[in-house]
Amino acid sequence: MRNDSSPNAHGSDLPFMKMHGLGNDFVVIDCRHGLPVPQAALIAGLADRHRGVGFDQLAVIHPGARPGIAARLVFYNADGSLSAACGNATRCIARHLMQETGASELVLETERGELPCRDADGGLTSVNMGAPLTDWDAVPLAQDTDTLHLPIAGDPVATGMGNPHCTFFVDDVTAVDLPRFGPEHEHHPLFPERTNVQVAQVTGPDRLRMRVWERGTGITLASGSSSCATAVAAARRGLTGRAVTIDLDGGTIHIDWREDGVWMTGPTAHVFSATLTPEFVKALS
Repeated sequence: MRNDSSPNAHGSDLPFMKMHGLGNDFVVIDCRHGLPVPQAALIAGLADRHRGVGFDQLAVIHPGARPGIAARLVFYNADGSLSAACGNATRCIARHLMQETGASELVLETERGELPCRDADGGLTSVNMGAPLTDWDAVPLAQDTDTLHLPIAGDPVATGMGNPHCTFFVDDVTAVDLPRFGPEHEHHPLFPERTNVQVAQVTGPDRLRMRVWERGTGITLASGSSSCATAVAAARRGLTGRAVTIDLDGGTIHIDWREDGVWMTGPTAHVFSATLTPEFVKALS
């Protein structure tokens, strides 16, 4: 990597940004001004934490499709598969674009739809992740099933937040063998598109402790869409109200399920900007 963010005279360096939300980390590539969209081999190479840069998800910024849309975002998991939603990456990019433009509010477009974003003061950023999907075919599930009580050991809840989620409520999240438990349920036949897996416990009035296994990535320190799904599942079960604080391995996030959607508020960090060398890019092309 080079330590600047401008392409060289041959245009063969590839600039990127490294960001994270509560330790849920991202490589962000801004393709609004003509940079090529990374292909699958480059995405996989970038994801390698030993031989590349490393990330939980990669986010690509495209121009907004119409006036009033600041940008369109496309997300990829570490295995190169597409993800329709990535809440923490959306918050990170919203913060970056608000700093770039001086705006305190903007709208980003994703596969999830148009997501309003706001500066929440104190260095915090809020994103409305839209209404949760609770019908079986919207999650989606493979068959008509009660999403509040799935026929899976542990009685989990299914929720769609643009991507599928399976939430287990347990007595002690630290007692769960997540490296085994996560992939076992990620690939459960009830979830035709695989699923993100959360284990959560109620730790106080409107407070949860949660750990996350993300499909296509593995264990992450935090997950925005998983936090939204878990808050919705807890409220539907009557375990909490609709506004909760969630303590993740990487820090604390606030979720508020309102009439207009599920709002997520937390900190973000732009760690550095750099460029991939032409040699690295060529080796993976």
